[in-house]
Formats: sequence, C-alpha cells, structure tokens
Amino acid sequence: MDTKTQLFFLLALLLSIYACECGKGKDIPDVSEISAPVEIKRFERDLFSLDTVNFEQGLQQLETEYPEFSQLYFGQVLGSLDTTIAPEGHVKYVKGFVTHPSLLKLYDTCMVVFPNTDWLARDFGQAFKFFKYYFPDQPLSGRVVTYISEFTVGGFLYGDNSIGVGLDFYLGESYPYQQYNPMNPNFSQYLTRTFNKDHIVSKSMDLLVKDILGNPNGNRLIDHMIYHGKELYLLDKLLPFAPDSVKLEFSQKQVAWCNDNEANIWAYFLSENLIYSTDWNNFRKYVEFSPNSPGMPDGAPGRTANWLGWQIVKAFMKKNPNTSLQDLIHLDNAQLIMDKSRYKPAR
Repeated sequence: MDTKTQLFFLLALLLSIYACECGKGKDIPDVSEISAPVEIKRFERDLFSLDTVNFEQGLQQLETEYPEFSQLYFGQVLGSLDTTIAPEGHVKYVKGFVTHPSLLKLYDTCMVVFPNTDWLARDFGQAFKFFKYYFPDQPLSGRVVTYISEFTVGGFLYGDNSIGVGLDFYLGESYPYQQYNPMNPNFSQYLTRTFNKDHIVSKSMDLLVKDILGNPNGNRLIDHMIYHGKELYLLDKLLPFAPDSVKLEFSQKQVAWCNDNEANIWAYFLSENLIYSTDWNNFRKYVEFSPNSPGMPDGAPGRTANWLGWQIVKAFMKKNPNTSLQDLIHLDNAQLIMDKSRYKPAR
C-alpha cells in the first residue's frame, strides 16, 4: 500500500470515528436511500466574470439564468434596482460594484478560499436527506446559490426553499473583518469566530428551521428560551453528526462550561426572577448573540438561555416519546413544554 493510500484510509478512519462520536447516543435514522440532489451555483463567479465591454448584455443574460435569485440579490441585497441607492441606474451601479478595487480583492479572496464546492455539495446533500426524512411535505429545491454582498447579508431563503449563501461571511476567523469597519458590532470577535467553512451548512439549515418555526409565541424569557430550544432540537435532527459547538455557535470550551454548569445557569435565572420576565432589555443577552451572559462567570457565553431551552426540549421529548417533530413545532405553549418536560438540571 503506497503512502497516499495509507493517508486516505487513515483520514477515512478518523472521519468515521469523528462522525460516530458526534452522533453518539442519538437515534439517527437511515437516510441513505433518500434522494436529495444538490445543485451549487456560483453566482458571484458568473457576475464578476461578465465582460465589462458588453456589460449590459451580459447582465441581462445573467438575470435570465438566475431569474428569481437575481431579483432578490439586485433588489434587496445590492439595492441596484432602487433609484435612491443607485441614481445612476441599475446597470451602471452593478458595473461599478464588480469593477471596484476593494470588491475585486474580496472576490479574489473568495475564489482562493472557495476554489470549488464539491465538499459543500456533499455536506448539504446529507443535511437535505435528513430534511426530506423529517419534513417530506416541505419544498426543497436542493439549489444553493453562492454570492458576495460586501458583508451585507450572510444568507437567505427564496422560492421553493432554495438557499443563498454569502461567501464573504465565511472567509475564516483570521480574515481581517474588523479592519473593514472597526465600529460594526457584526465584526466583533465573538461573531467572526464562526465566519468559517464549518458553519456554512449549519447556518443555512437554521434558516430552514426558523422558517418552519415562525416567530416565538410570547414575550417572556421562557417563551424565547423554549423557542430557541426547539430550534436547536430541530437543527440537531438535521445535522446529527455536527458538533454541538457548530450548531450553538459556541467554542468547545463554552459548550463544556454550559454542560458543567447547567444547574447553576438554571439557579441564576430563578434567583434573578428572569424566567417569566417580559423585560426584553433585562434578558436580551441570554437569547441573542452576545460575548457573555451578564451576572455569570467569565466562561459563560451569551445565549445561555437558548442552550438551557434545548435541554428542556430534549427532556420534554424524552418524557413524551409519542410527540412528533410536527407536534413539537405546533406546540406553542412554552409553559406546557416546561411542565411536561419535568426538567431537572444536571448537577
């Protein structure tokens, strides 16, 4: 056996061990026979490759090739169809966009980081199989369109659950995002830490999950906690082999902290009378992206309430095994889920 073959088998073994560890203890269905075609389309490559001499004609052809996506991209992401944003007109605005030195540099970087998308098609393919297994009645085109928005929109759904992926939001945590706009809170380190390839599929599938769930039913912390707990529970079903750190967008150390301090997190929310609080400003950082959870030790990440909500939903589903995912989705009574979970935090 030559060296390359040995390395291949070693890598395959490590991947299989990794997948088994991430899926350990889970009831994972066999989806191997489910058909879930994936089509990755590189819109940014087609856009930036247009001939600048015959730009208008090329742009029209591009819009014909991407009819629904281009309307959303140019209309809502780029804003070139809005005369207040692009008074010089759509064609001239887009041409200026694709020929601007900073955008050309950003495009070149995306081409270096993402020279091909074979691996992305594979990962989306597996996630789509689980989506079709659990949600057979939901539309799913299998189409994933990549683009560049100059850090405006990271991703969106359109049409029959086609997915748009903004590659400029996944250039790696070492990319100098903060230098681009130091005052932009979206470029804070606790957020850009997840701006990498590992999070593309998870963040994209989360768009589908949020679309299925709708909005939280209620304005108490418990309502938001259970809503995000359901979100994470569904995402875990679609990505059973992905690490919890990816689905939570935590570091491994933060996941470990939550696992080690479940009882303390629950006790803190109780002691501060937060569970039934309706004061958004009082509990916002426990459910929204934040560098930390106020009042908790330094190791506590933001969104600890979401993590706790996930534990409660898992307890509920374990205690009520006849509850389907569809039942869980439509069960809007957070208090009922809490009561029927008979939740007791691990110590």
